Amino acid sequence: MGAYLMEQKEISRRNFLKNTGAVVGGAAVGASLMGLSGCSTSGSGTPAGSESSISAQQDYPQKNIFSMWNQIRTDEYGGILAETVTMPGYKGDSIHAYVSRPLGKGPFPGVILIPHMPGWDEVNLEITRRFSQHGCVTICPNIYERFGHGLPGEISAKAREAGGVTDDSVMGDCQGALDYLVSLPYSNSRVGVIGMCSGGRHAFLAGCTVKGLNAAVDCWGGGVIMSKDDLSPARPVAPIDLTSQLSCPLLGIFGNDDRSPSPAQVNQHEEELKKYGKDYDFYRYDGAGHAFWSYDRDAYRPVQAMDSWAKVMEFYKKHLIP
Repeated sequence: MGAYLMEQKEISRRNFLKNTGAVVGGAAVGASLMGLSGCSTSGSGTPAGSESSISAQQDYPQKNIFSMWNQIRTDEYGGILAETVTMPGYKGDSIHAYVSRPLGKGPFPGVILIPHMPGWDEVNLEITRRFSQHGCVTICPNIYERFGHGLPGEISAKAREAGGVTDDSVMGDCQGALDYLVSLPYSNSRVGVIGMCSGGRHAFLAGCTVKGLNAAVDCWGGGVIMSKDDLSPARPVAPIDLTSQLSCPLLGIFGNDDRSPSPAQVNQHEEELKKYGKDYDFYRYDGAGHAFWSYDRDAYRPVQAMDSWAKVMEFYKKHLIP
């Protein structure tokens, strides 16, 4: 039921730089490069830019559509287009979304980024562009649209005061984002979903309820496991109770110092995935707690963050490239 520990090795700056020069594969950003050992578990079950820029990329090779972390060649063309658009969301509501894509004809895989509780903020927009720099059309819908407009912190506070954004609303927005992505002429029709914190919970929920997704990534999603007292009109069902409905492979990224979800809750989540024979991979990191990708706060853990970023890239390349 797994206590998964990760041995941390002290490496000098000189050895780090020496090792860096020897690394070729994207997966090597993990254990061999950064002194991390494998703390993973897995299971398997049954089964809009200028025309000149675009024309320069007509022969963009499929093998390079999804690059691994720091594996973008120095002689490759790089260009993305990012903008705010409107899209149909839950119950046909028109909501804002931030969309980023590589310049070129593609076809490109798609990623839906579900915002975390701090709101539809700059971190979400930056992560959206990061995925596009590595070859994905990415959309981040403003799931807090119904609470008005203003600074992200102000709007997310309004959402909390109102009892939170409803699961039905987020899933409706996620479905709208999926439909938007696959309708694009440069889409390869394969789409993954990812979220952190509350967005991680929503990403797992989407994997269980939104049809047509090809992969789901849950980054430290608290609230997947809920007691009866935790249920509310906004969140009437515990996502773990929908595990049998999970219809795509799942990647989980967790910190062993986190409290929501706690290691015991991650164990429980894994046992439920095993029970139903689901295809999943969980990675757990010592010395990391909640939100360890967030470089704007003390929770940031650069070594664990970059290793897990590489895991996400590998996972999406496996499941989103035909």
